[in-house]
Amino acid sequence: MLKRVHSAARARRERGWRRFLTRAVEIVYRRNGFNPLPVIAAGFAALILIGSALLSLPVACALPGRVSWFDALFTSTSAVCVTGLVVRDTGTVYSTFGHVVLLILIQMGGLGFMTFATLIFRVVGRTISLRDRMIMRDSMNEDVLGGVVQLVQWVAGATFCVELAGAAVFSVRMIPMYGVGKGIFYSVFHAVSAFCNAGFDLFGGGRSLTGFSGDGLMCLCAILLVVLGGLGFGVLNDILTHRSFRKFRLHTKLVLVSYGALMLAGFILVLLLEWDNPATLGPMPVGQKLLNALFQSVTLRTAGFNTYDQQAQRDVTKLICSFMMMIGAAPASTGGGVKVTTLAILLLTVRMVSRGERSIRVFGRRIDTSVIQRTMTIVFIAMALVFVDVCVLSVMQPEAAFLDLLYECTSAMGTVGISAIGSATLRPFARLWIILTMFTGRVGPLTLALVFMKKQDRARELINYPEEHVMIG
Repeated sequence: MLKRVHSAARARRERGWRRFLTRAVEIVYRRNGFNPLPVIAAGFAALILIGSALLSLPVACALPGRVSWFDALFTSTSAVCVTGLVVRDTGTVYSTFGHVVLLILIQMGGLGFMTFATLIFRVVGRTISLRDRMIMRDSMNEDVLGGVVQLVQWVAGATFCVELAGAAVFSVRMIPMYGVGKGIFYSVFHAVSAFCNAGFDLFGGGRSLTGFSGDGLMCLCAILLVVLGGLGFGVLNDILTHRSFRKFRLHTKLVLVSYGALMLAGFILVLLLEWDNPATLGPMPVGQKLLNALFQSVTLRTAGFNTYDQQAQRDVTKLICSFMMMIGAAPASTGGGVKVTTLAILLLTVRMVSRGERSIRVFGRRIDTSVIQRTMTIVFIAMALVFVDVCVLSVMQPEAAFLDLLYECTSAMGTVGISAIGSATLRPFARLWIILTMFTGRVGPLTLALVFMKKQDRARELINYPEEHVMIG
């Protein structure tokens, strides 16, 4: 017993020193002008441009001619940002070469380009610099530099194992349908697309998984892959390491509770609102209704697949789904959006204010005020961007229904990838706005704001002005 107490105290001291050294290194680098956030944003942008160039090659097109660069840019952005919105049918327009390129873009976009760069560095024996570690730390949303390389390696290994298992399950259906070679490739592609929450499919005709709406094996496997990818790599590592909710980090607890609550709420609301809709759940047996309502709830967490026609949903369902989609998945996951923990902090802030408390207390821990400030900033930027997007698309697409445009914009912001209007019907300028929205949703609204924000003068921060009351509410 005494030995365990000493080891626990030693572990706490080591964590304290790690945080201290991490903060010291970060201060030194940031004072010398290094900020990892622009590198992360530029990495995603570079990957998108490379993908668009490859997808616009004649060899990437299965039809005579080639895909225009602008359409290829839209598809590449959607793949790297793991969204799933398309303007050209993925299964019929692109060739096997194009499908392989999309597979690579989805995998790199889901894991992050720094994960692949780290793996390449390790293979060739290159030393990973302190700057590289800082970029990896920020891209993984970790607090300390210590162990970040090992975490990245674990993430890559765990991802490939989960995707391989998912592909094995999918192959039970795919190989009898398409043969051995094509069936294996289709299984791998859709397993990667599901785990990375991308929502791309190769079935053609924009069908997604509608042909498998009654197949429990396919739907449940896709649901499991989507959830594992959307929880976040740090959360999965914490679950496998501690295996007890009581021992989990506060971040892991908030993710599990908020993610699970959103899944349950979405399932109940979709089931109730679409139960007798003849164009969606209405004609299905009870068991299939439950399965498809659960699938729809999970796909709102940024999956991008669908098992029934999204445009045929009732207006109130579209409105609720739009709110769900903008939230997105968990931080440091394969999904985008404002993140489930952001919603959790927002609700906890409301509880704090209503109770007259001065800080957020949850699960025996206190959350710093700076987290609340970041939460408010993220929510405001995301809502402002969606508002502007809907206004722009309403001007460009006056014939479209307002709720369908809102559905499209929130789907792009949350990097979900389901559409009620059909992205192919959008005009070029409207597509450009959706491209920017997908990029913002994947990189993060606050990350982009910090990239372009002017650095504050340190001298001005030392000035304290008189405090004065302002009436609100």
